[in-house]
Amino acid sequence: MRRLMLIIPLTRTAIRSLMLHKLRSFLTMLGLVFGVASVIVMLAIAEGASFEAQQQIESLGVRNIIVRSKKPIEDTESGNSGSEFVLAYGLTWDDLDRINATIKVATGATPLREFRKEIRHLNRSLEGRVVGATADYLELTSSKLQSGRFLQPVDVSSYQNVCVIGSELADKLFPYENPLQKTVRIGANHFYRIVGVTEYRSPTGGAGSSLSAEDYNRDVYIPVTTDRARFGEMIVYETSGSQSFERIELSQITVQIDDRKNVQKAATAIEDLLAAFHTKQDFSVIIPLELLKQAEQTQRIFSLLLGSTAGISLLVGGIGIMNIMLATVTERTREIGIRRALGAKRGDIISQFLIETALLSLAGAMLGAVLGLAVPSAVSWMTGRVTIITPFAPLLAVGVAFLVGTSFGVYPARRAAMLHPIEALRNE
Repeated sequence: MRRLMLIIPLTRTAIRSLMLHKLRSFLTMLGLVFGVASVIVMLAIAEGASFEAQQQIESLGVRNIIVRSKKPIEDTESGNSGSEFVLAYGLTWDDLDRINATIKVATGATPLREFRKEIRHLNRSLEGRVVGATADYLELTSSKLQSGRFLQPVDVSSYQNVCVIGSELADKLFPYENPLQKTVRIGANHFYRIVGVTEYRSPTGGAGSSLSAEDYNRDVYIPVTTDRARFGEMIVYETSGSQSFERIELSQITVQIDDRKNVQKAATAIEDLLAAFHTKQDFSVIIPLELLKQAEQTQRIFSLLLGSTAGISLLVGGIGIMNIMLATVTERTREIGIRRALGAKRGDIISQFLIETALLSLAGAMLGAVLGLAVPSAVSWMTGRVTIITPFAPLLAVGVAFLVGTSFGVYPARRAAMLHPIEALRNE
């Protein structure tokens, strides 16, 4: 009870003592200030990076199974090229029919074919990705339209020469005009009327061994039937004066499953089904649901690593507080002797120095929290990256900083209390 009654006067005394050396007190707090700020900022950046990665994976669809064509390893290592060599590999239209006929839990299977071409309008050009797609592609990828419309079923069934372009293509090829109803030339002499423009979408960093990084803002979407009729199944690559030819019927088949719990079994069934008709390993099966679980696990490890790294600065800040408090004990030895001679108990001396340490720790932690909450917004503004501050991060950082700072103040406080009153009074 007596100790509780002394808290207020001891706090006033502690504040006066700290204010006598304002600069030293401020410099002592800096370790905790930057420690707390770094913890909050690191966790915010990690959370933002995780959010972006998970959004990219979720855009693939957690009930989807993505089957991709890939060049067989033996053909990649052989390095065959030249005008006489045609490399045929990957998914076929027959594979699409087999999946539709065999996988009973599938609600649909959507074909896609892609290749790179020069996209031109008048004297402006940009290399982009031509995507032969169906009308439901936009929904499958969770993309949105900036203006106009997407491909319609009638465009696919009637082989229409229409296209939807990405936002970057629209900005580069039509900087001063509305691109809708204008035309673009794809390749040598294929002209397409623009009916829509997609919203900006953050480029992906790649997900899975066969999903490469893509900048969707340079895509041109045309009906998959038009793609098959106009461009055929042969892709010509020209490098250093030579040509190589690849025959790919479909680049990707996206299979939609009726329930998340059936995704894994369906993926295994699809892989077994296609393996029976593909002697070469020229396809891969990607399950976005598994990628999402892996991303969540990676995020937890990443956050723990960054938080631990930033937490070291809290330890350094605590050591700084202990160092200054030890120096303070030495400076105030005579004051401690006078207090003891006037009746102060050892517990009172410990309480006084612990309160000073707690005030330093709390002030440093609060200033660090303010700085830590401000910096992520600045990072987002300067870099364009997403940063997310969870309520857990500042509470954890402030709590740990306060405990670390106070804990490191225990030894100086005990050292002050253990001073003999007579020896302390003799100190000059």
